[in-house]
Amino acid sequence: MRSSLECIPCFARQAIDAVRVAVNDEAQRMTVMRRIMGELSLIDFRQPPPVAARTIHRILRSETGVDDPFRGAKERFTAMAMELLPSFEKRIARYADRFAAAVRLAVAGNVIDLGAKGDLTEEEAFDAVGRALDEPVAGDIGALERAVSSASKILYVADNAGELVFDRPLIGMLPAGCVTVAVRGVPVINDATREDAVAAGIPDIAAVIDNGSDAPGTVLEDCGSEFLRAYQNADLVISKGQGNYETLSDEDKNIFFLFKVKCPVVAGHSGLGQGTHAVLRGG
Repeated sequence: MRSSLECIPCFARQAIDAVRVAVNDEAQRMTVMRRIMGELSLIDFRQPPPVAARTIHRILRSETGVDDPFRGAKERFTAMAMELLPSFEKRIARYADRFAAAVRLAVAGNVIDLGAKGDLTEEEAFDAVGRALDEPVAGDIGALERAVSSASKILYVADNAGELVFDRPLIGMLPAGCVTVAVRGVPVINDATREDAVAAGIPDIAAVIDNGSDAPGTVLEDCGSEFLRAYQNADLVISKGQGNYETLSDEDKNIFFLFKVKCPVVAGHSGLGQGTHAVLRGG
């Protein structure tokens, strides 16, 4: 999907949030923001929003020397999610349809997105996740379960740190030995990297690779060879989060998108209202 004028305020807010975290000196903050705003004026609206976000964070790293400004936030969200996970696993075990419950939890975890809401607190996030199993979901969870049952190679494209912990019950229900979980190649916003996957215990249940990219989405032409092989060879891709939806929704591939609709641009493209928990089939 393409960017639009409605994306500009979101990009600017993302930049402000990241600069505040990475830079203490007010004068340097202004210098960095001026450069970022100059780049935003040159946005190619034919590209998906994560391409512009990638530019913002490249400038931020270059100007500040801070490679992972949201490291502390990622660690906090992951630690709290790990603490809460056993209680969610017990709740899922009580449902007649455990697969659907695990999908609902994975989708609800997508609320842990500092790109969409930079001032998100742990309490807000986990209150939202706590209501997950009772939230309606737009889409066909049964179709996803049938696709899983017939797949021999599944690529699970992760989104955010913390959220990745709540993906674990669903990943654990996928066919053993058939699943590869992909994370970002370089820290960007609070997206999960290999380090975050290890902290979430993902290597204990599935193979983990990174996509070699620093975009907060999956820009295929920017991804590394290992990821591209896994993507091309997969007969099912499960894609988490808005950034992955924005970059993969037009691809001719057997993809299921699991995410929460958080902005009007994605709402317009998907045909779903903001706040909707979605399981959408692409391809």
